[in-house]
Amino acid sequence: MTRTLMTIGECMVEMAPGEDGRFAMGFAGDMFNSAWYARQVAGDGLRVAFLSAIGDDAVSAEMERFIRAAGVEPLLSVVPGKSVGLYLISLKDGERSFSYWRSDSAARRLTDGLDRLPGLMSGDWVLISGITLAILDDDRRARLLGLLHEAKSRGVQIALDPNIRPRLWTDAEEMRRQIMRKAALSDLVLPSFDDEAIHFGDATPEATLARYRAAGAASVVVKNGAGPVVGSEGTSRTVTVHPPKIPAVVDTTAAGDAFNGGFLSAFMAGASLTDSIQAGCDVAAQVIGARGALVPVKRSRT
Repeated sequence: MTRTLMTIGECMVEMAPGEDGRFAMGFAGDMFNSAWYARQVAGDGLRVAFLSAIGDDAVSAEMERFIRAAGVEPLLSVVPGKSVGLYLISLKDGERSFSYWRSDSAARRLTDGLDRLPGLMSGDWVLISGITLAILDDDRRARLLGLLHEAKSRGVQIALDPNIRPRLWTDAEEMRRQIMRKAALSDLVLPSFDDEAIHFGDATPEATLARYRAAGAASVVVKNGAGPVVGSEGTSRTVTVHPPKIPAVVDTTAAGDAFNGGFLSAFMAGASLTDSIQAGCDVAAQVIGARGALVPVKRSRT
């Protein structure tokens, strides 16, 4: 039986620097990136869909064609008179920083007109991020929460990557409150320890894991850069997986997104928590060895 992974968020125009210093245009965004990587490494038994909103201009139409060509099903509402956001990547020693132009993008209206998340059934998964939450106003964020509750009532599993971006929020306390509120609804949380340490004060990855488990998440996997990944599922013991060693880090853009795609594609196929984490690490390791958010990867050995 085919199962569905649906990711929800914003896809933007990406301007990424090449080795010659010139910028190349592409399309990317955290939740689309995760869908893109899941589609690359998953078998035929996984349908991958991306839910968002686009404008009615030429670049929006090109984005939809790009998403479809990647094998990801585009579930895109069209907002008349709007367009998509744009970001520019700057690199220094493999670490990236971003400049954004997204304040009035169509994706900020992605919940408009929805009374349920389409095409989902029991056993399917939905992945959202803290960025998804941050770009929505209060009413649309509440609508998204309602859509997730409705989907969960039908047996759909909910995953959250907190992906903390404080500049997208007007208030740090509200950011933390909204993330933890969605974590309480989630069956799986995929935080990154460096963000959690800064914004929630966690001393260790294990502390991050414990906080999200205490909030109600059945499973938590804490990404930790080049450090060990820790995860816990149900009543099972905590597992630790060491990512592969990377000779040279070229660009860390989308490493966490790639991990999500690799992890979920394996987890949804029935792999163990340990093997699913390893699959995520294997995909992320390939991504940080190349420039840009979306790079070709090979399926994990798991």
